[in-house]
Amino acid sequence: MTLIKKIKDKKVNFEFNKEYIKVVTDKIASNDALFITNSFKEMHPADTADIIEHLSQNDRENLIKINNFKIDPEVFVELNESVQIEIIKYLSSDAIVRILKNLESDDALAILENVEEKDKNSILSALPPKDRFALLEGLSYPEDSAARIMQREFTAIPSNWSVGQTIDYLRENKDLPEQFLEIYIVDENFKPVGIVPSSRVLRTPRESKMSSIMEDSTFLVPVDMDKEEVGNLFENYNLNSACVVDKNNKLVGMITSDDVLTVLKEEAEEDALRLAGVGDEEITDGVLTKTKRRFNWLLLNLFTAFLATYCISLFGATIEQMIVLAFLMPIVASMGGNAGMQTLAVTVRTLATNDLTKNNFNQNILKEFNIGILNGVIFAVISSIIVQIWFQDIQLSLIISISMILTMIVAGLFGILVPVTLKKMSIDPAIASSVFVTTITDVIGFVSFLGVGAYFL
Repeated sequence: MTLIKKIKDKKVNFEFNKEYIKVVTDKIASNDALFITNSFKEMHPADTADIIEHLSQNDRENLIKINNFKIDPEVFVELNESVQIEIIKYLSSDAIVRILKNLESDDALAILENVEEKDKNSILSALPPKDRFALLEGLSYPEDSAARIMQREFTAIPSNWSVGQTIDYLRENKDLPEQFLEIYIVDENFKPVGIVPSSRVLRTPRESKMSSIMEDSTFLVPVDMDKEEVGNLFENYNLNSACVVDKNNKLVGMITSDDVLTVLKEEAEEDALRLAGVGDEEITDGVLTKTKRRFNWLLLNLFTAFLATYCISLFGATIEQMIVLAFLMPIVASMGGNAGMQTLAVTVRTLATNDLTKNNFNQNILKEFNIGILNGVIFAVISSIIVQIWFQDIQLSLIISISMILTMIVAGLFGILVPVTLKKMSIDPAIASSVFVTTITDVIGFVSFLGVGAYFL
């Protein structure tokens, strides 16, 4: 039993297998390309990619530069994008060409996007004309369009063919995808008119016409459709694949569920990062790059913090009259901020999935209003009890109760109104919503608490 087999038996998840990472690191240091190549062949490409990602940057560079070591194209596809970009810098143009030639068009295009502009032309010129044309055409479309994630290898046959003709064609044609679940039926103008699961073909008599067993092709994806919309389409209708058509409705490619899964994952990660104000930050970015990306957001937060401070200064006399208000003030603002961010996170997600529409908008506004009242009352009671026990002041308990209810209601309403308003202004709500919601809830929290305090004092 080999060391690899033993380690595989011991722990399937390579992320925590420091022992094997150490073995690979030692083999890299000794330039043992044969051991590494043979070991990686025994693994799934995703496991190999996981190991490479857990190497240090220096070890990754040395691995790629070892004589006779060639990274498997399938492994390269599985690598995190930031690691892909890093490794591309270590690869020769010939090595990149070899990788692209051995991949499906959608994977090849995704890799080519990460190649520096100055190197793209030389790489493209070294590819076969058919591959070069497909990649150039893909690059001509917008970055977030369906054309960027579709693969140009698909299975399409005329509607007048029989099942027998189709089976013979599938067996003899060498240019078809290695794996496919569905066969597209096209008319004389190469426009998709239907779809047939490959399993149905195998179970149907040879003399039957394909048109008699096809399902009408109702899901046609335009090449310029936003890939996030494509993801929603797959999610809503549980699609395995969908055909992509050009402006003349001619079939030019297909999108599969695994491509969409990647898109949905990327969009979710992107929204989470943008809500935190860090944009498209990658783990491999340098200190200066990360600092620049975070600076504008932090600067905006600084100005909003001064705005909140200014609101507090307007009630200086009230605070001087009852200094304990300064101790309790952050409680109200903090609760409002957290409640607002909860609503904001849910709203941004519903906007991304198109679940929030004109038909249910008013209903959701009313729902957030009621949630604000209910949460406000609950936490007003809890806060007032704690304040009463702490300070033995019924007036102070009443102040924090009223301000807590007002703040929670406003937090819920603006948590949904801000992202919806930004979306109507064609501004990505995931980018700008959090700072506005936080500022509004802070200001309302301070003003309501100190304003109610000024009224009673």
